[in-house]
Amino acid sequence: MQEQLAAIAERFERVQGRLHDLVADTPIERWGVRADPARWSVAECVAHLNLTAQAYLPMLRDAFSDAQFAKVPAPRRYRRDLIGWLLSASMAPKRWVGVLGKSKTIPVFVPGGDLQQSTTVAEFDRLHVQLIQLTLSAEGLPLQAMRIVSPFNARLSYNAYSCLMILPRHDERHLWQAEHVWDKH
Repeated sequence: MQEQLAAIAERFERVQGRLHDLVADTPIERWGVRADPARWSVAECVAHLNLTAQAYLPMLRDAFSDAQFAKVPAPRRYRRDLIGWLLSASMAPKRWVGVLGKSKTIPVFVPGGDLQQSTTVAEFDRLHVQLIQLTLSAEGLPLQAMRIVSPFNARLSYNAYSCLMILPRHDERHLWQAEHVWDKH
């Protein structure tokens, strides 16, 4: 297994474990409640990650199955492009937001509706199993040649390797946010 892809898959697995630790540490009565009206609840943080995975999975599948890349060799070592590197850096936990600037998500990625713990967590697990499988299936693909257009901002695109690096970083950022929902401000 290509070591960079294996490392990304491991990050997705750690994110799943971290979510389950968060669920164990969060009283059910606090799951969907905002501690501060200006900040998301634990449930909303997790549901946002589900919406994000739902948007990226089909784009990655399409890129990985695109016939134009069938005869393009994979590099020995994958590299993020500049946009991918910058986006990944911007996904630092909230404590670094002052350095990198705060961003607000677009409405389609703002969670709403019924965010019951069991269904939200089950959806997270289902989507992350798919992300892990898809990451592992990318071995031998020319990920640096494949472009992904950001569903958050259509003016931004980055290579598929950058995308695979950004997604677990984005998960880590919002899980950090969820873990600190009930901190005193």
